[in-house]
Amino acid sequence: MELRLVQQIADIDRQAWNALVVDNNPFLRHEFLQALEDHGCVSAQFGWYPQHVALYDQGRLIAAMPLYAKTNSYGEFVFDQAWSQAWQSVGLAYFPKWVSSIPYAPVTGQRFLISHDLNDRYTSDQIRALLVKHFQKLAEEQGVSGWHILFAEHYEEPNDQAWLSDQADWLIRHDCHFHWFNRDYQTFDDFLAQLKPKKRKNIKQERRKVEEAGVTLRRLNGHTASEQDWQDFAYFYEKTFAEKHSLATLNQGFFQAVAQALPEQVLLVMADRDGETIAGSLMFVSDSVLFGRHWGCIDEVNSLHFEACYYQGIEFAIEKGLKRFEPGAGGEHKIARGFEPIISQSAHWLTPNPFQEALNGFLLEEQRMIEDYYADCQSHSPFQ
Repeated sequence: MELRLVQQIADIDRQAWNALVVDNNPFLRHEFLQALEDHGCVSAQFGWYPQHVALYDQGRLIAAMPLYAKTNSYGEFVFDQAWSQAWQSVGLAYFPKWVSSIPYAPVTGQRFLISHDLNDRYTSDQIRALLVKHFQKLAEEQGVSGWHILFAEHYEEPNDQAWLSDQADWLIRHDCHFHWFNRDYQTFDDFLAQLKPKKRKNIKQERRKVEEAGVTLRRLNGHTASEQDWQDFAYFYEKTFAEKHSLATLNQGFFQAVAQALPEQVLLVMADRDGETIAGSLMFVSDSVLFGRHWGCIDEVNSLHFEACYYQGIEFAIEKGLKRFEPGAGGEHKIARGFEPIISQSAHWLTPNPFQEALNGFLLEEQRMIEDYYADCQSHSPFQ
């Protein structure tokens, strides 16, 4: 075997990498990750340094992993700033750390990309164990404070999160996201029929408000979206971050590169009124899941955010027979619109860890809090 750590994904064969991706997850595809690098979205400027893993057996890529060295905690959606402060308080460096995740996207998916054809020489668990053992040793040698594997797949095999949860030296953090599930709906009305009358009426009213405001929606993909569409959307995206006094890390070049490379896996919803494009939302599509990602507007229209980011996505998922719709992080307002709470997990390995007992207590309390929050969200289900 040969194990390589590469600083640009272009050094790994595209077809070999993509052959390891389950469900055609767009965020894990070589083209998506390379577009992030080519257009400066992951770079020293933003504290993301690619360190991708490639494991070869007799010259054949049999396993890989997206991996980044981080010098901050931005764009991870698992907040560990208090941990960083604790490390600094005792004179230890918390950065650099390693993160296996999709930059700026709290989406679930594989984190250990492992071939289905291992020729009975190894099992997937043996490959995971080999990678973990090697990189834990390497982290200690290089002075990396820890390794954080965020939002690993937990719905279906390969279940990376279940394996990580069984490892005694990994700490598990819990969070609550909201996902929409397709229960064999044939139409949007089929979905509405499963809701309580009041919730069903509210959604119809919200959709009607957008229509009565004179707004029309266009669903585009990489083939049909024009350069002007991408220019407009990039402006909406940057405006949203500026209004929140946050840092916009993606750009028009990245959006267009992904749309060109993965045209069928891009869903761009643009909202027009009086001949002007006033808002847009961007989603990505795997073979079975729709992922909502970004939104922005220049004109506030009542309920337009819900229409462009949720209802258009639900309609699309039903039309395409997708199983699930992950709309993004946070937001109890999603519950009334048919999204259900799910508990997500992330795994963390730290070396050294001077706060083992305190962190164990913190994680147990955080888990209880998330479980209570999950139960409360379930009690407000809009379904009959």
